Amino acid sequence: MGLSRGSAEQKAEVAPPTTLFLFGAHGDLVKRLLMPALYNLSRDGLVDEGLHIVGVDHNAISDADFAKKLENFIRDEAAGKVAGGGKDPLDPALWSKLAERISYVQGDFLDDSTYQDIASKIESTGTANAVFYLATAPRFFSEVAKRLGSSGLLQENGDGFRRVVIEKPFGSDLASAVELNGCLLKVMSEKQIYRIDHYLGKETVQNILVSRFSNGLFESFWNNHYIDHVQITAAETVGVETRGSFYEHTGALRDMVPNHLFQLLAMVAMEPPAAFGADAVRGEKA
Repeated sequence: MGLSRGSAEQKAEVAPPTTLFLFGAHGDLVKRLLMPALYNLSRDGLVDEGLHIVGVDHNAISDADFAKKLENFIRDEAAGKVAGGGKDPLDPALWSKLAERISYVQGDFLDDSTYQDIASKIESTGTANAVFYLATAPRFFSEVAKRLGSSGLLQENGDGFRRVVIEKPFGSDLASAVELNGCLLKVMSEKQIYRIDHYLGKETVQNILVSRFSNGLFESFWNNHYIDHVQITAAETVGVETRGSFYEHTGALRDMVPNHLFQLLAMVAMEPPAAFGADAVRGEKA
């Protein structure tokens, strides 16, 4: 997810005008993945000029300073100082245009007044579409979802959609995953939930399906008669760095294996899907 053009961009459609709320706006996920990805999409003409990016976190910071902080994230990525950094330089004119639509809501995730401020922000942007990206510690997922629901922010009408994006880890075990899923479905419908594993957005990972099922040479030999075993290596360019508190609570095993690596294993071992749509691929991976 560095500053490089993905192979699937030609098939992508421009997203409609939307207000994107980044919960945990000062975190590592926003820094290393989300902002570089948003910059890429904007550069490739896949972001509508009606996109508004709103950071939500407890730190006090002005809109201008928050936009500057995000700019620094992008510059670090472009300079290769962050994992996956590419060679494309930051385009000042492009960033200036994007920065005009960046703002910030200071608030506690557990404080109802924060969600009142979010509602006001949606009103001010002029679009009914809103996406709430929970780039937070997993312990906040259910609490944020409950408050989004109780504040009416997940109600959809004919003019717009509401979506909630939840990053892995989705629960720490089966019981907690089922509990979290139940909590989400109490306040929103299944179609409103995006459960995200950002590894699946990597170009190499996306090319696995193409290599397997669109290549006659590989497809005919990709079976137990010709493959003795499979090894998956997770080669990271960064270590724990500032994520010590996350790893103390979650651990490297839960952070990597049940999501990233199992997803890769599923893509390597799955049967051919009936179509390359999301539902068909998920069905075969399961």
